[in-house]
Amino acid sequence: MAWVGFIIFVVVVLAVDLGVLNRKAHVVSIREALTFTAGLAVLALGFNALVYVMYENHWLGLGNHVDKLDGMRNDGRLAAVKFFTGYIIEISLSADNVFVMAMIFQYLRVPPQYQHRVLFWGILGALIMRGTMILLGATLIARYHWILYLFGAFLVFTAIRMLVQKDTGEDVGDSAVIRWVRRFFPVTPTYHGQQFAILQDGRRVLTPLAVALVLVETTDLVFAVDSIPAIFAITTDPFIVFTSNVFAILGLRSLYFALAGAMEKFRYLKVSLAAILGLVGVKMLVADLLKEYIGPSFNFYLLGMVALILVIGALASVVAARREAGNDRGVLTD
Repeated sequence: MAWVGFIIFVVVVLAVDLGVLNRKAHVVSIREALTFTAGLAVLALGFNALVYVMYENHWLGLGNHVDKLDGMRNDGRLAAVKFFTGYIIEISLSADNVFVMAMIFQYLRVPPQYQHRVLFWGILGALIMRGTMILLGATLIARYHWILYLFGAFLVFTAIRMLVQKDTGEDVGDSAVIRWVRRFFPVTPTYHGQQFAILQDGRRVLTPLAVALVLVETTDLVFAVDSIPAIFAITTDPFIVFTSNVFAILGLRSLYFALAGAMEKFRYLKVSLAAILGLVGVKMLVADLLKEYIGPSFNFYLLGMVALILVIGALASVVAARREAGNDRGVLTD
């Protein structure tokens, strides 16, 4: 019943987004994006309070099962900390996704007024994909506990790869996905309003907007490979995993419009994300030791460390940008 109620809530949010706030195609302003982002953040905090109440009182059977990760039953406080930690981590990992989506829109020259439509349907597909992956992951972990260690090792490997891998600047146009779409489906050279496909000479033809949607969906699938194991490093409770992930995905669209134009200023973004992935990976590998030496509050400490990494990364980016701007002014005066 809790799952049904939450899915109904998500449907209502999506309906308000597409049917009320963005019924007509328009360029989403930064102010509008920030307002929607803030609104979703408030909803997430409100839902976190509801998580506390439901797990504390074991409503609808929530909190009655042992969490495979730490071997504890999730009471209200523990469930709320795990939900919020998962939400923050997923929002953080979504920031890199924003940068890639900006590259996709720039390469395909998607008109700003149509970008919201691509992101809306992309996020809807992402919800379905991630929901399926989470349920599959939870089922596997319930049967094979050793998968948690595999996830942890994968996250540590991903963190190291993110640190050492250089940005090749590969053109989005060289993507195998684009080549595959153009090989098997005819694509019009120009946009046709908000249409993903049109009838041309009696046959269905895709528009570049459909190509953008396929790329966005593919990108989210790639990023989900990192983010799904990351959330399982916090808890194996399917309801907490799913709801925290969904709230992060719901805010991805507005996060894009709020941050896409300023992503180049966050030069230490990858370093921060790598540190977070490494942290949660190590935590997954040594969860039993953390529980023994730190106690049940080690999830709360993890939340604090994730927040600290994000703050340090943001401050370092701001300082570096100001120093670079100062150096540029010095060169100009010379």
